[in-house]
Amino acid sequence: MTTIHFNVLPPPAALSRDIECLRIADYSGDRSLEVKVCPSGYPGIVFQLASDNNAAIESIAIRSAQSSHIPFLFLHGQGSEPSIMRFRGLPYTTIQIVFKPHGLYSLFGWDSAVHNQGLLTPDRFDAVELEKQLLSASSVDERVELLNRFLMAAVKRTNKRDELIESTLDYIRDHIASISVHELIVEFHISERQFQKRFARVVGMPPNLFIRVRRVNEALRMMHSGKCERLSDVAYTLNYYDQSHFIRDMKLFSWVSPKHIAMKVSEFHSDLAGSSYL
Repeated sequence: MTTIHFNVLPPPAALSRDIECLRIADYSGDRSLEVKVCPSGYPGIVFQLASDNNAAIESIAIRSAQSSHIPFLFLHGQGSEPSIMRFRGLPYTTIQIVFKPHGLYSLFGWDSAVHNQGLLTPDRFDAVELEKQLLSASSVDERVELLNRFLMAAVKRTNKRDELIESTLDYIRDHIASISVHELIVEFHISERQFQKRFARVVGMPPNLFIRVRRVNEALRMMHSGKCERLSDVAYTLNYYDQSHFIRDMKLFSWVSPKHIAMKVSEFHSDLAGSSYL
């Protein structure tokens, strides 16, 4: 995605347990963009501002709904549907704070399933004053500092953890090519009913769906890296039942087939925050 410059930064040490990364995107062009975003299983906060000091994003659409009048600052859930973000034809900057999958629970104490596909305005997560401060700030660095301070205060105030579910998330990350729900309940000595309930509350979606979303993200990362010469090699490495199963999941979570994405590699971007393309 050569028209947009991405800069991915690590979170401060005090937030590293709950934040995956910070991603800053700068666009210097003058044409409107439709950015297709694949679900990553990560919730987060976004601040977006165009060069005319108005919102850069005109609308965000998923298969089942569309939101317009997007606020400068918003919080989003994990989601399992791909989305289309429509940007106005002006230079803009976005700052995205990418939470860990359990972030809505550990940072705000919420039942994540309630917000899994939602977009929350600042008044719904006590961030009205933060939005004002971000708009008044004079630099990206100052805005990043304001966002970090807000989240540090949130985690101190909430102090809510599900250690077992956080451990299963680490296990899924380390074994994404072959992991199953059955393996998790055996490994962590928990009943399937309890595991399903706790995982959905902390992460926002059922564990089998989260695994599918993360496996597709790993496939996209592998395709972007160019380490696998053929799409069938990606499917084989990630233990898809067959290539048709791989293609089906890729279409479900990215709108298009893996072959189509491979052909658009110059307009495709993948990093710790997730994958997107024009």
